[in-house]
Amino acid sequence: MFTPYAPETYVNFSASEPRQKMLAALKLVESQLGRTYPLRIGGRKVETSKTFTSINPANYKQVVGVMSKAGTEQAEAAIAAADAAFKTWRRVPPDERARYLVKAAAIMRRRIYEFSAWMCYEESKPWIEAYADTCEAIDFMEFYAREMVRLGGSHPTTPWPGEENEVRYIALGVGVVIPPWNFPLAICVGMTTAAIVTGNTVVLKPASASPVIAAKFAELMEEVSLPPGVLNFVPGSGGEVGDTLVLHPRTRFISFTGSRDVGLGIFKKAAEIAPGQIWLKRTILEMGGKDAIVVDETADLDAAAEGVVAGAFGFQGQKCSACSRLIVHRDVHDALLERVVERARKLTIGDVTSAENFNMGAVIDEAAYKKHQEYIAVGRREGKAVLADGRVPEGGYFIPPTIFDGIAPKARLAQEEVFGPVLAVIAGGSFDELLDIANNTEYGLTGALYSRDRARLERARHEFHVGNLYFNRKCTGALVDVQPFGGFNMSGTDSKAGGRDYLQLFMQAKTICERW
Repeated sequence: MFTPYAPETYVNFSASEPRQKMLAALKLVESQLGRTYPLRIGGRKVETSKTFTSINPANYKQVVGVMSKAGTEQAEAAIAAADAAFKTWRRVPPDERARYLVKAAAIMRRRIYEFSAWMCYEESKPWIEAYADTCEAIDFMEFYAREMVRLGGSHPTTPWPGEENEVRYIALGVGVVIPPWNFPLAICVGMTTAAIVTGNTVVLKPASASPVIAAKFAELMEEVSLPPGVLNFVPGSGGEVGDTLVLHPRTRFISFTGSRDVGLGIFKKAAEIAPGQIWLKRTILEMGGKDAIVVDETADLDAAAEGVVAGAFGFQGQKCSACSRLIVHRDVHDALLERVVERARKLTIGDVTSAENFNMGAVIDEAAYKKHQEYIAVGRREGKAVLADGRVPEGGYFIPPTIFDGIAPKARLAQEEVFGPVLAVIAGGSFDELLDIANNTEYGLTGALYSRDRARLERARHEFHVGNLYFNRKCTGALVDVQPFGGFNMSGTDSKAGGRDYLQLFMQAKTICERW
């Protein structure tokens, strides 16, 4: 029997031992930069004539890795390999499939600093954010392994005389997994291993901005002797590879995390019935948010300011759960804003692969940098910049923490997902107004309320319409099986990753009756 599941614990990088281990890991990864990574199809390593590079966003002259680039031919070959492997993999007992995940988790735990260091280079992810990402990847594998053991076998039904009746959960088939770039290990690992441990086979198309860390995960699964074809790795363009995989008649489900627009496109394409397709494709979608922290006049302002800064600027605001809106009661607006600006101004910014443990790194790429600059220009038109134009290093895509006050509830900066270190501050009067502003977007992913008023906290439990709601803490940092994660409305299908319902999304129930 496996030991009971418990989330990984974080380290304190101000302590000497974790700091030295991280510096050693960064040096190790630096020695491996620039290598070329193949596709992996049916257990074969496939190199292609077309390639693309992954760079360090904080040093855009530094190549992290060179990726073989899949096209339509390789995508179709990956589907065929997964389809062939499914015939035997689906019959592997649940506890045996679970052991592959537990073994992979054990290896990743032993190499936790190394995996984290790769994200520092490929994502400009600050040390603690990268470490937490790796911890979450381990948590997903450990938790889903145990969940599959729980869900495996026969499930009871109401007895009926003269018959044996049971329900079993069986795998769906070939799945396409399309993870995001911002949690390139945790979400990639979670989505992929959930599909694998439930008996499905997978074609993994990693995000183009973070393919190297996904390749490291694919190598890990090969190391634990996962059978050929169960996991196939095909980095490539969304327009060519992604569409081929989503539209293929042998694709049974698509698991996607990313932007609203891409998610809606997948949802639409998955509804099309291809020639020879004999099922309705299932979609498991997580698509973003416009998350708010609400602070009323009874709140602990120091705690609220700490949560807002961590939620808004952690990993440069590049989280679907990030605090993009601060909605604050007018009576405490000035006092809270002063505290938020003071804390945000102290954040350090730089290349996180250096010996200094910076609070913030660079945004992911040039396109994101330009987009954020456009939103900063919008913010200057729609509100007042109370923190902007901070000094940043050269040679990377750095944007300082930026705060705009006086934003109207329906302004662009209050409605559109920025996905960067830009915070909109919105003032309101009554609690009714604060709650209405919080709910007034097309998204519904995360939210937080800072308040000492019990009646308001209880009301928010029912009326603050988000999938993950937090009281008197930041709106980011969900832990596996502690806060199952997923949102409402245009934030996706509320799949609740890391929760006890999640694996069933990758299976179908079969009722079996034998009359004696």
